[in-house]
Formats: sequence, structure tokens, C-alpha cells
Amino acid sequence: MIERIAKRLTRKPKLVAIIAAVMLIPALLGYIGTGINYDILSYLPKDLDSSKGIDILEEPFHMAATSMLIVDNMPAGYSNQLIRDIRNIDGVSNAVWISNILGLQIPTDMIPQQFRDMFFSGEGTMMIVQYEKGAASAETMEAIDEIRALGNDNCYLSGFSVIVKDTRDLMDKELPLFVGLAVLLSLVAMGLTLAETALPFVLIANIGIAILYNFGSNIFLGEISYITKAIAAVLQLGVTMDYSIFLYRRYEEEKDFHEDKRDAMKMAVVAAFRSLFGSSLTTVAGFLALCFMNLTLGKDIGIVMAKGVVLGVITVIFVMPSIVLLADEQLSKYRHRYFMPDLKKANEFFIKHRRAVVIIMLLMLAPALYAQHNATVYYKLDEALPKTTPAIVANTRLADEFNMATSHYALVSDELKATDMNEMEKAIKEVPGVTDVISYHSMLGSGIPDFFIPEEVKTMLKQGGRQIIMINSEYATASTEVGEQIDTISAILKSYDKDALLTGEAALTADLIKTTAVDFKVTNYISIAAIFLIIAVIFKSISIPAVLVAIIELAIIINQGVPYFTGTEVAFVAPTIISCVQLGATVDYAILMTSRFQEELREGRDRFEAIDIASTASDASIITSALVMFCATLGVSFVSSIELIGDICIMLARGAMISAFICIVVLPPVLCVCEPIFAKTTMHWTTFPERVERARTSRIEEHFEARLEAQLAARAKEKKGENGDHGDE
Repeated sequence: MIERIAKRLTRKPKLVAIIAAVMLIPALLGYIGTGINYDILSYLPKDLDSSKGIDILEEPFHMAATSMLIVDNMPAGYSNQLIRDIRNIDGVSNAVWISNILGLQIPTDMIPQQFRDMFFSGEGTMMIVQYEKGAASAETMEAIDEIRALGNDNCYLSGFSVIVKDTRDLMDKELPLFVGLAVLLSLVAMGLTLAETALPFVLIANIGIAILYNFGSNIFLGEISYITKAIAAVLQLGVTMDYSIFLYRRYEEEKDFHEDKRDAMKMAVVAAFRSLFGSSLTTVAGFLALCFMNLTLGKDIGIVMAKGVVLGVITVIFVMPSIVLLADEQLSKYRHRYFMPDLKKANEFFIKHRRAVVIIMLLMLAPALYAQHNATVYYKLDEALPKTTPAIVANTRLADEFNMATSHYALVSDELKATDMNEMEKAIKEVPGVTDVISYHSMLGSGIPDFFIPEEVKTMLKQGGRQIIMINSEYATASTEVGEQIDTISAILKSYDKDALLTGEAALTADLIKTTAVDFKVTNYISIAAIFLIIAVIFKSISIPAVLVAIIELAIIINQGVPYFTGTEVAFVAPTIISCVQLGATVDYAILMTSRFQEELREGRDRFEAIDIASTASDASIITSALVMFCATLGVSFVSSIELIGDICIMLARGAMISAFICIVVLPPVLCVCEPIFAKTTMHWTTFPERVERARTSRIEEHFEARLEAQLAARAKEKKGENGDHGDE
């Protein structure tokens, strides 16, 4: 069937190219219509108390997102007018300042101590702004823009929603740089390693189409995370580029056997389909393993990238042949010198000292595992942004001036007795690091009469059978201290109300830490098991997948351990993504070399000659593929102001090079040493299965017949030309 399809595709390349171009229109519409989620915490499991609490804050309290607005050195009249203007902004559900509660006529020294401490610090004052929708909603983003426009240079807006807003602004500004630099550096990498001058542009065009198809088809997901948006294009470029190179190289080989280049492309498509189907399975499996994360951010990245690989293969099979046929003249005409190191002598050296190489590899494992286990990761999302970002500046002022590094929101029954509320709030105040405890009950306890508290303040704190307790903390989000504080406060709340919920940025982040600790192990095990099974089926072996997976896992462990030796912190999600992506994307290097090793053994060569040929023949493909992945992702790490994106991309870039190095230096000696084991544990290790042998013999005969026909046709044409010339004379 694939042969019939390939024949039709190659007969009308212009029509296929036009159809592919037309299909870009719905892809672009789908890309525009796909939402972007900038709130990583929204990907937490919905059955967690912190997630349930956020849902209740959004409905019925309409305060799922809260900001603190600091106003420095401004008169009370200015602040009072500002709070009124803010309350009229669409998307703002409430805005609270001391004037809402007590009015401007009360002197500052007569304000109850707890409110004075909370709302005033030196010459500055603080307001609480609450939003109708969630932290990452479009309505909240627009409201934040309007609040900033209302304030002057002495106003500082802080909070998680503002961090999300500044993250979005940075992403929107830098994404074109990400993609542009990835394309430019990939072109440079291919220009250095490929002889055909026009080929890099053809390959980029084909992958560009696949990327647009992938992003356009994301519309069925509704939205994707900003992390996915940032890395998907460059990752798809780096992972699927070698598929395109493989098809072109096979086309060049087939041209020697066919007079009509369309027939050569048809045979190249057939061969590429069979090869790429198996090769892409491991990459898809690596990405799909991310879907098993409890943090559904993994599912977001996994689905988009697995789909990207599949679409990459589809465009290579269905679209690229037309592009190559249309550009064949330019591809054949323009060539240049290219750089590809000859590693034959190095390969011979490593194979000669194969036992020493294997021992060194085993000795490397212990320090690599130690470094991987002890590498420092961070979970505080604002650490991923530049320190000069307005949200980070405001958060720093909030912590320094008001001793509020973070705020917790407790949701308890509004039917709790006054005595229970007294005891509970007193216990919470005594928890280390707690600076303020604000509730409707605490306001009454401060000597403020019930009738004096405005209805809007009551509505803000009590609704739907629940009441909110706002707990301010001097401990930073994601710190060990705040984690212990959250556990203690939660236990106190549960002792008075078993249905009590504790939420807020710090509580959500604490659950994020616990969730991803499990996710790392689960996804790692699943990706290893899935890829092990695929390789076992491909080679019909138990020992080969064990060796190949172990080789790439060594590269992954080394990659994840590098931050320990450099003394750098990495974003919490980076190791989890890398463990699956690097395994799935670079195990192809090992499969390529092992397949060639097996082919040479089946030709009757001994293991030393076979591995020498296999390693030398595979080096160019491995280097080109790894270099493209390296360049595509490295550029992003340089230009991204968002450290989380940079961490992921630098680890992807480094991982590609480490995997390539391990496959070029370590794998050949390991294959040579383990070959006797392979022979005993692999079906048809050194012989072709009968069915494959018949097909192989048939293909060889067809190739020789095609070559003979081409030679005879060329001679006949040449002879006809000679006769024609003689006749003219």
C-alpha cells in the first residue's frame, strides 16, 4: 500500500506541495485559537485540598486571585481615590484598604494594632486587590494592566497573579527570538555537516510545516502551557530533523539505481517509512510517558510533543518528497565543503581498549548517581524571572516592608463557635513565621462593632457557609520552613473543622513539591519500560534493550548531575522532562549503531570488523542529529529571560551532546564486549529471517536490474547521439 501511495505522491509533486501549503491556513487558525496557560499551579490534581480551596475562592468568593498593592509616600486622599478607581475596573471583584473598613476620619494611632501592622509600614501603605477570575485568566491579566496604569511610580503591585502576568509578557516578547535563533543555529549546524548548500533550507521548510501543523492541531486541547509553547517548536525541530535527513540520503542512494528521479524517491519513501516507523516509536514512547505525571503539565507536554513527532514523520513521508523533487536541481547543483571529523582511528582505539572503556563507564556511574541525587532544584516560580521584573520588585518590597513573604487562605465553616475561633486563631498566631491572622471574627475581637464593618468586607470574608481566614507568613514560598508551617496550620484547622481547607500560593507549591517527587520516579520507570519493550520487539532480544537503555540512562544521569558540580539550581520540572525526552529522543543513536552492527555480522564479518564498520558509518548521522538538537535548544537557553525555560533547554542541549558522546565512545566497546551474550539471547542475531532474506534478495535483484537498465539506456542514448553526430557530418 505504501508503494502505491509513494508512487502517486512522486508523480504530482506540485499538487502535493500546493495541498500542503493550503493546509497551513487551518493550522494557523488553530494556532491562533489555542489558549495559553501561564499558571503551572493550575495543573495540580484537583482532589488536593489546596486545589479545592482555590475553586472555592473563585466561586462563591470571587477571590481566586489576589494581589497586594503597595503605595509609598502618598497622601491618604490619593490612596483612597486609587482604591475607588481600582474597584471600578472590570475583572476586579473587590479592593480593600483601611478606608473600606474604618474610614479616613480615624487617626492612624487609633486603628487597632493588627490592622495598623498589616496595612501600614513606615511611609507606605498596602491594599488588597481581588479578582473575579483565576490567576492566569485573560480578565485578570487585563485588570492588572489597568491597575498598573492607574498607579504612579510609587505604586508596586505584587502577588502570584502579577508574576503570571509578567511571565506572559516576557514569553510573548521572546518567543519569536526562540524560534528564530533555533532555526538560524540549526541552519548553521547543517551547513557545517551537510555538503548540499540548499538542503538545510529544504529540511527546515519541511519541519516548519510539521511544526505549524502540530501547533494548529493543539486547538482540540483548548489550551497548552506556556512551557509547552516555548519548547515544543525547538524540540520538534531537533528531534525530527534526522528523519528528513534519512529520507534524503536514501533518495540519493536510490538515484544510482533509477533513471527517473521520481522512481528513486518512491523507493526512498518506502524504505524511509519502514525505518522511521520503528525509530519514531521510542521517541513517542518517551514523550507519552510524561502523560502519567500527576501534575498534568506532563500530559500537556507529552501529548503535544508525541503528536509533533507523529506529524514530523507524516510530513517526511508525504510532503518532503515533493519539496525535494521540486528543488532537486538546486540540491544537486550547489555544493560546498563540509566539516565532519573522521573518527575511524579513535573508534579503533576505543574498541581495542574496550574492557578499559567498560570499566571506566561503570566507575562513572557511582559519582554520577550521587550528583544526580544531590543536585538542587527550585520550586518557587518567581525565581525563574529576572530580579528586575516589576512583580519581583514588588514582592521583594512586600516581604521587606510588610514582613509578608506569602499569604495562606484558610476556609472553615462559618458555624464554628466564637470560643473555637478564638482558640484556633490563637494557635495559628503562635505558629512560627506567622505575622498576621485576619478574619471576620478577628475584626470583631479587635473592638470593631459588627455594624461598623461594611457589608462588602463581610461578603468578602463570609459566604456559602464558609469563612476565610487570611494568614500572612514571613517565610518564602517553597522553603522548608513554610512547608512545615503549612502542615502545622492545616493540622490546627482540621482539629476544629475536619472539612477545613488551606490554600494559597505556598500551599499549592507545597503540594507541587510532593506531587513532582512521585512523578519523577513514575515517569522515569514508565519511559524505561516502554522503550525497553519497543527495542526488545525491534531486535527480538532481551539483552540488547537492557544494554541500550542502560547506555542512554548513563548519559541522562550524567546530564542531571552536572548542576551539582557547577553549583547551579534547576527548575523542578526540568529533570522529570529530561528523563523521558532524552531517553526517547537519543536512544535512536544507539539503535542506529546496533542495527548497523547486526547488519555487518549478518554479512559474515567478525564482531571486531563489524563494530569498526558500524561505528564509523554511524558517527556522521549521530553527530549531525545531536548537533541540530544542541543548536536548536542551546540558543533558547541563551536568550530566555525565564530561567525555567532556559533550564529545560540547556539540559536538552547538553543531554544531546552527552548521549552522542556516550554512543560514539562507549557504545561500540560495550557492543563488542556483549556480542557473545547477544548471540545467545537474540533471535536471528547473525542471520536474516527467511522472510526477510527472500525480500532482501528480491530487492538486491531489483536494484541490479534497475541499474543495468539505466546503464543500457544511457549507452543507447550515447550511441544514438554518436550516430546523430556522424549523420550530421
